[in-house]
Amino acid sequence: MNILISSAGRRVSLIRAFQKELKISGLKGKVFTTDLNPALSAACQISDKAFKVRKISMEGSVNELLNICLENMVSLVVPTIDTELKILAENKELFREKGIEILVSDLDFVNSCRDKRKIHDFFDSLAITRALEFSKNDLRFPVFVKPYDGSRSQGVFLFENISEIPHEVFQNPKNMYLQYFNNKDYDEFTVDMYFNRKAKLICSVPRERIFVRDGEVNKGCTRKNEIVNYLKKKFDGISGLRGCITLQIFKHKTEDKYCAIEINPRFGGGFPLSYKAKANFPKWIIHEYLLGEQIDEYFDEWEDNLLMLRYDDEVLVHGYE
Repeated sequence: MNILISSAGRRVSLIRAFQKELKISGLKGKVFTTDLNPALSAACQISDKAFKVRKISMEGSVNELLNICLENMVSLVVPTIDTELKILAENKELFREKGIEILVSDLDFVNSCRDKRKIHDFFDSLAITRALEFSKNDLRFPVFVKPYDGSRSQGVFLFENISEIPHEVFQNPKNMYLQYFNNKDYDEFTVDMYFNRKAKLICSVPRERIFVRDGEVNKGCTRKNEIVNYLKKKFDGISGLRGCITLQIFKHKTEDKYCAIEINPRFGGGFPLSYKAKANFPKWIIHEYLLGEQIDEYFDEWEDNLLMLRYDDEVLVHGYE
């Protein structure tokens, strides 16, 4: 009944949530973590045990992770960063044959999420309005530029006119040129969505992104608004989605207009707000994947207008060398 959260990094709140829900569920399981450098990971310090691993892309790393799971009676692996998802989705059956579930969506969906060009096709297939994409020879300013496989707001730029765009930005074949949404007309949201084992949408919590630091929400607030019903209709009957899915979407302040920009099929850094608002994804995961129960009832009793103000805290490690 043990859980392993990979690439734990700074996700202290997520580790503590799983530890708490395991205890409430009456299970004696533990929450383990992996990281490239566990000694310098705050989340690894508060987990029940941490393991040093290599990058998942390196040869032999999948078997390394599998052996850690087998040697420590891990029943469930919860990945947390984009670069792990494709490889773990490809090896889901390898782990399942050993009695270990990986909480990851199907490979086709993961591949679409990792390539922001493909996720546009996914949005189109669901008739979800998305950001417009421009050719670099036919730009509309201001223009938002980001790599199609980027993460954590790395390599992201905003340009007001063509003279601002450096030559190297134009030369980067990965860059996409996208519609910009200003905060005068639009509010930006991250939506934490939970899909059960049958890919049924169980819960959606829009979190307004009031202030973002290093690509992760620093100040946010839950909003029980029209986005909830909009997504409930759009994601009805979509196969291949599993666990926590985070969607980025803009909502017009005065008009009934939405524009989606991307999906990350994993826990987002701001998920602790949804958890504190009583959208208990860790509990549902434990009951589905460890206790074998069915979570079928749609949940919308989470707290509206709950404000989260994040701050830096410390994890002290004695005797570090």
